[in-house]
This record gives sequence, structure tokens and C-alpha cells, in this order.
Amino acid sequence: MRKLMGKRSKNLICCGLVAAAMISPFERAGGQQPQAPPAWPLELVTNMEKVRDAALGSDYAWRQVAQLTENIGPRLSGSPQAEQAVNYVAGEMQRLGLEVKLEKFMVPHWVRGEEHGELTIFPGEARGTTQKIVVTALGNSAATPSEGLTAEVVVVTSFDELAALGREKIGGRIVLFNKQFDKRMAAQGKADAAYEGAVVYRVRGAQAAKALGAVAALVRSVGGADYRLPHTGAAMAAGIPAAAVTAEDADLLTDLTRQGRVVMHLVLTPQTMPDAVSYNVIADLKGSEHPEQVVIVSGHLDSWDLGTGAIDDGVGVAMAMQTANLFQQLGLRPKRTLRIIAWMDEENGQRGAKTYAEEHKSELVNHVGAIESDGGADHPVGFNGSLKPATVDLFKTVATVLEAIGANLLEDGGDAGADIEPMGNAGVPVFGIIQDGRTYYNYHHTAADTLDKVHPSELAENAAVMAVLAYALANMPQPLPH
Repeated sequence: MRKLMGKRSKNLICCGLVAAAMISPFERAGGQQPQAPPAWPLELVTNMEKVRDAALGSDYAWRQVAQLTENIGPRLSGSPQAEQAVNYVAGEMQRLGLEVKLEKFMVPHWVRGEEHGELTIFPGEARGTTQKIVVTALGNSAATPSEGLTAEVVVVTSFDELAALGREKIGGRIVLFNKQFDKRMAAQGKADAAYEGAVVYRVRGAQAAKALGAVAALVRSVGGADYRLPHTGAAMAAGIPAAAVTAEDADLLTDLTRQGRVVMHLVLTPQTMPDAVSYNVIADLKGSEHPEQVVIVSGHLDSWDLGTGAIDDGVGVAMAMQTANLFQQLGLRPKRTLRIIAWMDEENGQRGAKTYAEEHKSELVNHVGAIESDGGADHPVGFNGSLKPATVDLFKTVATVLEAIGANLLEDGGDAGADIEPMGNAGVPVFGIIQDGRTYYNYHHTAADTLDKVHPSELAENAAVMAVLAYALANMPQPLPH
């Protein structure tokens, strides 16, 4: 899952062989050019190139994604698969020689149950027939009665339209929020912006509908592929059933309600179980000179349960594991501690991220940087994050190393991942990988999030970006300012 409301990008810098000659954002704003940072030692640049090349020639990350998805499967927080994944990653990091800690906390344990929808009354129906509606429950949804509920459907496209109808026209009904995902925007490389424009109705729709007396809430699936494929995801608990319908069925309901009265029978039987014990997996490769200073590489280990969590986010965990593997394989001992984190509960509450930020609050001053990948594994074009005018020249060097794989774009700000956001808010420099995300939301949170959506060569490129950036942060002459 990507952050629900990612920050907007503040500045783009294309870095190539002549990148050092470009005007910095600080100069464009009329400020004085800051003093140039110390140059990278040749040995460090050479080692970054070694890390890049080793990543491109390795299938280690691919094998980790395959294990997490095909052998373990979907990993919703509180599930047996999530527990198995924690044990697997911890064991693999121990095998590589890292110091491993399991950071314990309680996670939500929500179980999907039965899902069924059909239209029982609609304009033009053949006598004695129904029409199937493809639905999937949203995370935190309440259940219908076991036999289901039956109610008239009202379609709206915005919260303002919902409010204008009022309790008289919403009370006792099922509300469908038919907000379309902007596929043209996604095709132009702005998939995250398209997602942000629609996902708010998935997150908050049920609460808004419940406030006006609705008995259930539906949302048009937030994604780009119209193959009658429903997309799940977290919703704020509202005490009423909440589900996503496919784009095709959202259009069907919209057309039919314009013609006349539409009644739907809905069955959802999810259960909210008692909170369960789970863990962040934390594995350290201790620094040779400044072990108290920490550089994090990470992805989230949990996933939704419709698919097997390959692009969201088995690949992110695999990239982080590969970073440790590469350092060990090449015999590169970083000056600062490399910390691999496989986060738990990103999808259904972010308790892992919150626990880490709280329990390590006093140590965050020594967190030099944090990287998370949570946007799939299509071709990377660069990285984003805390690229300040005083340090941007250092990152131009990193971008030059990554130019060989076309990943030399630097973006100041941007979406650096939900799990590291609390650290970013505390001043820790945070970073994410910029990927070709045009098709990411076709599969995100669906039954189609499976291993075949991951291209081994592009996963290797992403792992190279993460590992090179991590090596840079762990060995740069001076830590980045908070």
C-alpha cells in the first residue's frame, strides 16, 4: 500500500554526467550557493558501482519474493502466514550473519469471511431473476446479518453530493461512492495522484454514509484495470458493512439507478478478532566506525489477503534483504550500521511503524537515513526524499552511479513510504524509490497481486537502487542533517 495522502513533489533534478553543472533549487530560489560538501572518496564510488553490478547479476531478491508469495502466501496481520513470514525473514537474516531482533506489538486481526452481492429489484429485470454484483469487503468492515441485508442503492460521486441528499434520502439505504480512478493521469506517470484522488472515498466513505443513516457503504474499486476485479484496502471502522465493487458493476449500478429503483442483497461476514501478537523484524549489520548511527532499508511484510502480496510489498522486503546480502557477499562493512526492517501491519493500521518510532524515539537523532520501497518493482527511474540544497551534490554522485540503469532522477520530497513517515516527521532523512508506476494500481490490493507481476530484471534494478543509496548513506563523509 502506498501512503494514503503522499506529499507532492517539490522539485525534479535530472542527473547525468553533466549534472554537477546544473543550477540547484537553492540558487533558483535566490539564495547563496552553499559551500560544497566534501567530495566522495574514489573507493566509495567504486564500491557503489560494485554493489550496483552485483545486484544486477543476482537472483537473490527474486528468490525471496517467491518464498514470501508462493510458499507462504498472503500475509494479513494476525494471520498464520504473517507469523510464518516473520520467522522466515528473521531466519534468513540470521543466516547472513546479521544481529536479529523481533520487535513485539499487538496487531489487528481481521478475517474476511463470505462475500456476495446481487440485485433483486432493478429496471427491466426478467421475472424471477437477479444480477450478480462482484464485491469484496474492505478492511475493518462490519458484518451483515448472516442471511445478509437488502436495501435500496443510492449512487453519489462525492461527499458534497452525499451531504446534499441528506438523511431523508440516505437513511436505510446502501450508498455507492462512484469516484473514478483517473486512468489517463496514471498513464502519464501520475498514478499516485490518481490514487489519492479516489482512495479517500474508500477510507472515509463508510463513516460519512453511516452518519446519514446508511446501512452499508460501497466504493468503486480504486485502481486502473477494468477486468471486473475488485480492489480491497483499509477503511475507517464505521460499524456498518463496507465493500468495494468492480468498476464495471459501479457503472452498472449508476446506469440502473438513473432509470429507476434498484435494490441490492448484500452478504459480508468478516470478523474482527482480538488483537494478535506480531513483530517487526529488525536485522543489523553493525557499522565499523559509527555503529550507533543507523541507515534503514525496508519494506512491509504484511499484505492483503486476496492475492499473495508480491508487488505490495513482498518486493520491498526482498530489496531490503538483498541489500544485506550484497554487503555480505562483497565483504563491504559499512561505517554506519545497516538496519533491515520488515515492517508489520502497514496495511491495516501501521502499528509497526508507530511502535518503532515510539520505542526508538531517543535513538532517532542517530538515524542517518531511512529508505522504504512500497510501490512495486517496475523499472526504477531514480529516488526521492530528503535532498536538501546543502547535500544535493552528494546525491548527484549517487545518481551518476545509477545512470547505467536509467535510475538517475532525483526528486526533492515525494512519497517515501508510510512506515518511515513517522521518522520523517521526527526529522530523520527519508527516501523512496521512484518507479514506473503506470500499471501498479491495476493489481494493487487485488487477487492479481501475484509473483508473475514481478519482472526479475526490473526487481534487480530496484534492489540496485536501494543498495547503492544505502551504501552511500552508510559511508558518506558526514551524516545528513536532520
